[in-house]
Amino acid sequence: MAKSSVCVDWLLQKGWGTEAPEQGARLTLVEQLCALLREGIATGALKPGTRLPATRELMQELDVSRNTVAHAYEQLRVEGYLVSHVGSGTFVAQTTPETLLRAPRAARAGRAAPLLRSRDVVLSQGAQQVLAHASAADRQWGAFMPGVPDVSQFPRAVYARILNRLWRHAQPEMLTYDTAGGALPLKQALVDYLRVARSVQCTSEQILITEGVHQAVDLTVRTLVDPHDAVWMEDPGYWGIANVLRMSPGVVVVGRAVDDEGITLDEHASPPKLICVTPSHQYPLGTVMSLARRRSLLAYARKHGAWILEDDYDSEFRFASRPIPAMQGLEQDAPVIYIGTFSKTLFPGLRVGYMVLPPELVTPMRRMHAELYREGHVVTQLALAELIREGHYATHIRKMRVLYGRRREWLRTLILRYLGEEFLVEPDSQAGLQLVLRLPDHFDDVLLAQTLQSRGVLGRPLSRYYRSPEPAKGLLLGYAAVPEETMQSAFFILLQALKEFGARPSVR
Repeated sequence: MAKSSVCVDWLLQKGWGTEAPEQGARLTLVEQLCALLREGIATGALKPGTRLPATRELMQELDVSRNTVAHAYEQLRVEGYLVSHVGSGTFVAQTTPETLLRAPRAARAGRAAPLLRSRDVVLSQGAQQVLAHASAADRQWGAFMPGVPDVSQFPRAVYARILNRLWRHAQPEMLTYDTAGGALPLKQALVDYLRVARSVQCTSEQILITEGVHQAVDLTVRTLVDPHDAVWMEDPGYWGIANVLRMSPGVVVVGRAVDDEGITLDEHASPPKLICVTPSHQYPLGTVMSLARRRSLLAYARKHGAWILEDDYDSEFRFASRPIPAMQGLEQDAPVIYIGTFSKTLFPGLRVGYMVLPPELVTPMRRMHAELYREGHVVTQLALAELIREGHYATHIRKMRVLYGRRREWLRTLILRYLGEEFLVEPDSQAGLQLVLRLPDHFDDVLLAQTLQSRGVLGRPLSRYYRSPEPAKGLLLGYAAVPEETMQSAFFILLQALKEFGARPSVR
């Protein structure tokens, strides 16, 4: 029906029913209709394969007899512009007389076709910086794409049942813009979930629903950081946060080295306005910030009036112990903005994340959120609330924790068996959706990743996550979406490429 309306819109825009079309005084209604449809097909307004309205429907829209429409359709079918399929309808032909003649209508009418010229485009400095450091892969699925869960395991039937029920009874307020920072039932469900699973202490008023981590970071920077303010981020650290910061003119981004206890502090450096960390599972190295370092970081932030942005992106997936509690709940009135996402626990295309804001930031950041992003997706948020409330979310996480733990162990086994322990980062965090394959310092891990991609295997070069001039070399390998029965064949492709690049396994 939507494509059929394109045809009606075209005819009405060309003046049908308001005034006589061009040369209409000398043409019958059938001829007028044929002429306009030919023009629409020739100019591309009606594309090949477009379904035309049924004769009865077009008769009513144009206020003509059904015979007029039927005769016009038949004439254009004979000419090769239309094709008819019994029981399906009438469609614009895939190959029309114009395409067979290989000549534009403008040229046949004696008019010169306009010349296309390239336009000089000057991108903003921020855009140039982002594109120079672009890291988003063209392919987002397959071995060994890091950070991607096994979306094939998502409980689609349960989710579809919940969505269908909500859509059948959708009220107007569920379909318009949202200015409340997200659907209240989802915020209430998250309060209970985060208290139990992550030791986060908050009320529903403090929760703000976002379209993922990137939007949460963008909102935080726009609300709290001025030009010339410093922002600390882990080095190595998540490229997505780095790119959001690159789009903030004048912000001074400082990479702070990560050691075995987490991000390092410097009392002699200029204090930052914002400190971005992944304390529960450092990205990409996988280390866990120690309790002592967490308390030191909180004390530092209080002393200097800084905010801590705690990115808790995949903390649900720990395989050897209970999940590490979040920094947000470690101390009362902590200067922490906590962010989480459903992208790792459910599926990335959902594009739903959340923030837990300190009380004093609730009103300004909720208002900023409404003014900048014009949010909605209330039906999706209500469905997620039911998924959590009915226990399906916790059940799915428990199931995936077992599955991912098994796949992680199999990948580690392959690395140890065919390469050796020096290719693994220790101590093993026993968490997350990916691990780091350590490479010798002389390796070009960027070229290695490109070579692997040409052979159908994915992996991110570790050096691209560093801001320092002497990055460590390695590959970030995701295992979550790789079934055990297919992992070995992909690993052997990786192994062959490593040998071609000069890797010397310590095992024989």
